[in-house]
Amino acid sequence: MKATRDGFGEALLELGKQNENVVALSADLEDSTRAEYFKKEFPDRFFTTGIAEQDMFGTAAGLALAGKIPFACSFAVFLLRGIDQIRISICYNNTNVKINGSHTGLMVGPDGATAQAMEDIAIFRALPNMTVLVPADSNETNKATIAAAEHQGPVYIRTGRAPVPDITSENDPFEIGKIRLLREGKDVAIFAAGSTVQPALDAADALVKDGIKATVANVSTIKPIDTETITRLAKEIGVFVTAEEHQISCGVGSAIAEVTAQHCPVPIQMVAMMDKFGESGQPDQLLDRYGINAKSIAAAAKVALK
Repeated sequence: MKATRDGFGEALLELGKQNENVVALSADLEDSTRAEYFKKEFPDRFFTTGIAEQDMFGTAAGLALAGKIPFACSFAVFLLRGIDQIRISICYNNTNVKINGSHTGLMVGPDGATAQAMEDIAIFRALPNMTVLVPADSNETNKATIAAAEHQGPVYIRTGRAPVPDITSENDPFEIGKIRLLREGKDVAIFAAGSTVQPALDAADALVKDGIKATVANVSTIKPIDTETITRLAKEIGVFVTAEEHQISCGVGSAIAEVTAQHCPVPIQMVAMMDKFGESGQPDQLLDRYGINAKSIAAAAKVALK
């Protein structure tokens, strides 16, 4: 069990050792985002802007234009304060800035609704030129961070506070824009991202008891979405479930539905936050309360099959 934010911090430190052009910025939350690993090793390449996210993004854009590879880090809910700078200084200019949004979803837990980013995927995937990554565990976050540094252009990496199980190994491949199938079955395809990948696997185990065999797809890149794999599964299986720790609008489920609507329409059930704000509580309690768990995913699969 390890938080995805730790995978990000470890990868950022490694990138700093490999490439002197990698720099990091923080809006006063380097300890929580794990950017502090980089800060301790490379203090001269670390910039704290204070609680001024707009300044952080403007500075990051300038550093990118000067040939650096900046990673700008904060809680995902606070990144949205700088949406104008993200849109114009970073995306419109297609500057090579990487953004880490930590403490996402209900699993922030006791900090409550004001700190639980449930809309960030929707906002970032709507921005032209932005790549959106939602890794499933610490290992995949490490690889996604390294891939983001190698990718030319803006990238958003979504990470979390609470520990999650290791689903992938250090040797598993990672490629931006590719869905990876963790399990294959002929009856229903479950598409999950981030913290919902393990519950999707648990749901697949539960469905076997009812004679239902599920494919489980790890959607670690939300944009660009893997149209080829989604369309192939739509034609081969024909029944979809999506699962995400995010609002039901404009997130992973919407991205999958957009592909099927254009290429091969199939019945889809979506497990997500149903247009509500969260509340304070322990992560597992909140996921159960709002129905973002293995039980809900398995139930959605049965509805979709009907």
